[in-house]
Order: sequence, then structure tokens, then C-alpha cells
Amino acid sequence: MLKDITLGQFFPGNSPIHNIDARVKIILSMVYLCIIFLINNFYGYGLLVVFTLSIIFISTVPIWFVLKGIKPLLFFIVFTAILNIFMTSGRVLWSYGFAVITYEGINYAIFMVLRIVFLVLGTSMLTYTTSPIELTDGLEHLLKPFEKIGLPAHELAMMMTIALRFVPTLLEETDKIMKAQTARGADFESGNLIARAKALIPLLVPLFISAFRRADELAIAMECRCYRGGKDRTRLYEPKTGIIDIIASSIIIIFAITVIMLNRLG
Repeated sequence: MLKDITLGQFFPGNSPIHNIDARVKIILSMVYLCIIFLINNFYGYGLLVVFTLSIIFISTVPIWFVLKGIKPLLFFIVFTAILNIFMTSGRVLWSYGFAVITYEGINYAIFMVLRIVFLVLGTSMLTYTTSPIELTDGLEHLLKPFEKIGLPAHELAMMMTIALRFVPTLLEETDKIMKAQTARGADFESGNLIARAKALIPLLVPLFISAFRRADELAIAMECRCYRGGKDRTRLYEPKTGIIDIIASSIIIIFAITVIMLNRLG
């Protein structure tokens, strides 16, 4: 299960999606997430499926790799769908005792599942096609105007990127510790919920120790390289907006307008 979590991983490539400016890509990703919540009928979601699959195809990121990131959320997705099916009032399709399934409940369940899935896909494509350095620089540029009100743009962008970057590292470390503890007789699978929670204690302690050790090593490495935050910092490559960014922005605008028009059909 831990190996199926792909959040924070970067898939190198030279596709048009990879070449979009990180700043533009972050803004377009936020617009994409807003569009997901604007859709209110199946016509819009049909267009969203086509649009998202096209983005994945153009990015050259394997579809199996993208879909693998949804697997750890299957329980949450199914649980959310069940809640919407049985907890939404409306036209009754089936009932047995206190259990009632309504037409509106099924619709809301489908919409909610689609929203969760595409939220994961949209945010994942941002990290899959943007290197940590580009993501940090993009976030810093977007947060730069807020420095006038005292927001530490560079430090905040650096912390967010480091946290995202170390998700795969910590998952790999967790998997190694679990295998080591299993070889020593630990059981993480059997027993009730309380027993499983207690079994995680031998896993959490070495994981926290490893995380603090890595953080200390990272801090020492940054100090050795004379890192002093964003003050007077220069970059080897300054981000520039090009024709591909204009094309990508135009496509997302057309997509948003089309979704708004399709909403009237619902």
C-alpha cells in the first residue's frame, strides 16, 4: 500500500506539460481544481475525463503510474460514496428498514467520487511534471507580492517543497522499517483496530528518529553550502513565460468557459 502513494514524486520528461513555466502551471492547476467544483452535470464530467486523459497522454507520464496514486484512497472514496448514497434525501429508489437509497443520493455519490479522483489526478500531475527546484521557484515568485505584509515567501516555499519532496523518502523508510519489524516477529495485519494501532508503536518510534536525523543532515548540508535563505539569492535559470504558457492558459480558459456553458444543460 505504501508503494502506491505517489504524492511528491517527479517523473522526468520533455513533454509540453513539463515545459510549462512552473508559475503558470501552479495557477492553471488551481483553476483546474476550481473547475472541478463548478461542474454540476454528467456532460461536464465527460468533458473533464477527456481533458484530463489528454493532459496525461501529452505529459507522457504512464497512465498506470498516475492511477496508482488513487489506490491508497479507495477506502476513503468508497466510504464517501456510501455516506452520500444513504444520507441524502430525495426520490426513494430502494428502502429496507432505516436504509434508504435515493436517486439524488446516487447522483451526489457519483459526483463526489469523481471530484475526489480528479482532485488527486490534478494535484498529482503538478508534482509529476514539475521538479522540486522549479516548484520552489514558482511558489516563491507567486508569493513574492505578499512579502510586503511580512510573509516570508522564500522560506514558506522552501518548507512546502521540502515537505512534499520528502513524502516518498519517508514512505520508503517506513516500508523498510515495517519489513525489518516483520522479520523480527511484528504483526501489522491481524487483530482488531486497537491491536493494529498498538502494533504501530515499534514502527513510529524509529520512523520519527529517522525523520529527525534526515532533517538534521539536511540542515547541516544547507549550512555547508552557505545557504542563508532568499536574501540576495540568484538563480542559474530565471523563469520566463513563453508561447507554450500562453497556449496552455488559453486552453484552460476555453475549458472553463465550455464547462460553464455545459452547466446550463443540467
